[in-house]
Amino acid sequence: QVQLVESGGGLVQPGGSLSLSCAASGAFISLNRMAWYRQAPGNQREVVATITRAGVTNYGDSVKGRFTISRDNAKNTVYLQMNSLKPEDTAVYYCNAEASVSTRQVLGVLYYWGQGTQVTVSS
Repeated sequence: QVQLVESGGGLVQPGGSLSLSCAASGAFISLNRMAWYRQAPGNQREVVATITRAGVTNYGDSVKGRFTISRDNAKNTVYLQMNSLKPEDTAVYYCNAEASVSTRQVLGVLYYWGQGTQVTVSS
């Protein structure tokens, strides 16, 4: 199927910056919308940012003006640049990809999740 490999998580001080990346590999016809989600302990998983193959973006209200999502279609990779980080940004960040696939079992669009990467914003 499709595998999503994330990198870039870590510890950063409030006001600092961090960059995440997510590379897709496997058997797929194309990658469509890609997205970043996050989940803090005790909270629901929430959407952070989405991006279409053409580059149209949307952001969650809490990160508008601070985070930027981008993608490199040739590398099948999506990025999340996080600036002006706040303690409330602390969460596990997950990559999500909508992929058109064709296998002996499936022909259509499926959604895949990365393993998640921890982002901690603290003094």
